[in-house]
Amino acid sequence: MPDPTVDLERPLVVGVGNELRRDDGVGRHVVRRLRTDRPSGTDLVEASGDADGLIELWGGRGTVVVVDAVRSPDPPGTLHRWDPERDPWHPPSAPTSSHGLSLGAAVELARSLGRLPRHLVVHGVTIADVEDGAGLSPAVAAAVPLLVERVRFELAGWSPASPDGVSRA
Repeated sequence: MPDPTVDLERPLVVGVGNELRRDDGVGRHVVRRLRTDRPSGTDLVEASGDADGLIELWGGRGTVVVVDAVRSPDPPGTLHRWDPERDPWHPPSAPTSSHGLSLGAAVELARSLGRLPRHLVVHGVTIADVEDGAGLSPAVAAAVPLLVERVRFELAGWSPASPDGVSRA
């Protein structure tokens, strides 16, 4: 059950990952960068990436941006954007989360439970290294500033006044 003290109309950015598995922690790095100059009216959360926890965070929200490490055939540091309402999920060709249950599966579970936010978008970066240890690989670290800017752009483009949360101006 969502926390009744949380304003569900405030956009939420969820940085997913485990920072002790190198590139897997990239989502958390992005959220920490956003905390230094927090986008106005935005909630920022770090999460492990388990499906139940994500669905609990999303439930009832209007706008959610998830930032995660992804596995894909693209070179490390490649940025990805996925909008589940516009882009069908096609595993195994689609980038997948580095966590047990894929982010796509978590989205579909949330959809079936009626817990999907009105507007959800996932930003990810292709990873190079998920071995034990702290710190990002050079390619993923180099992608973080652009990933932060893409999240800011997503948040700036949304307007709670429009029915689907997307600004038309």
